[in-house]
Amino acid sequence: MGNEYFIYSQIEIDYLKSKDKKLAEVIDKVGMIQRAVIPDLFGALINSIIGQQISTKAHQTIWERFQNFLVTVTPKSILEHSDNDLQSLGLSFRKVEYIKNIAAKVEAKELDLIKLQTLTDEEVCVELSSLKGIGIWTAEMIMLFSMQRKNIVSYGDLAIIRGMRMLYHHREITPEKFNKYKRRYSPCGSVASLYLWAIAGGVIPEMKDYAPQKKKK
Repeated sequence: MGNEYFIYSQIEIDYLKSKDKKLAEVIDKVGMIQRAVIPDLFGALINSIIGQQISTKAHQTIWERFQNFLVTVTPKSILEHSDNDLQSLGLSFRKVEYIKNIAAKVEAKELDLIKLQTLTDEEVCVELSSLKGIGIWTAEMIMLFSMQRKNIVSYGDLAIIRGMRMLYHHREITPEKFNKYKRRYSPCGSVASLYLWAIAGGVIPEMKDYAPQKKKK
């Protein structure tokens, strides 16, 4: 897992450039962006739980340890081990509870991951965010970085919002502004998200965040 990348082509690039002059300038400067995906939906769900509220480095370390311990990450392999076994890998009691809950639902066919692929983005979001430990933002990230849905732009993602402020020189991104840009990117919102994340991460050093600076006390 991790050696595959979000699939898109010149078609999406050309579409976004035709719709948004500012984004077009960024795309020309940055070129194509590679972002790793986890195509196995069950693995992606477990990976997302593991990564909650810890650093990227810690997430990677525990995920690798988890995969090595289980050999294959499946509902059966998870349910075969005790809570203590999983906690010993660096997971909190709460995360073990969430992981086992998802594994049990998939094993019992209460959560049909194959059927999930046939649902709309909105329906997938409802299904996934009904799981313990999976909120709307996590559901959106799974839709993008596992299911590779093509039109995901998350209002709950702070870096996406920061990228929009930097790109369009706004002090804040209201829901109205966000929805305007999301409509503009549609149906290629996921690729736009890749560039907004890159902007927020400083890929173009001269771009700045226009959010008002908080006064130091």
